Amino acid sequence: MLGERGHRMPTTARTEKLDLRLTPKAKRALQSAATAAKRSVSEFVLESALARAEETLPDRQRFGLDADRWAAFLKALDAPPRPLPRLKKLLQTPSVFERRRR
Repeated sequence: MLGERGHRMPTTARTEKLDLRLTPKAKRALQSAATAAKRSVSEFVLESALARAEETLPDRQRFGLDADRWAAFLKALDAPPRPLPRLKKLLQTPSVFERRRR
């Protein structure tokens, strides 16, 4: 079976189940799209969700740095925080809710 991008989908047995609630309008949209793609609704939703996961996750799972950039990254992590006077003022000023109680 080919996925949305023409890649062959793994033939590993599907043993996990995912249930979701949706509106009738959303269900009709998925059914129409699946029909247009010549897929079952399950295949269409799975392929679409996996494609979206592939787009979303790469930059949140790993990033690679060369040795110089890695050293700069570690230096930035180890550095003391820089002063942020506006943030300090904001955190020291009573909030709207705190001012009402007085």
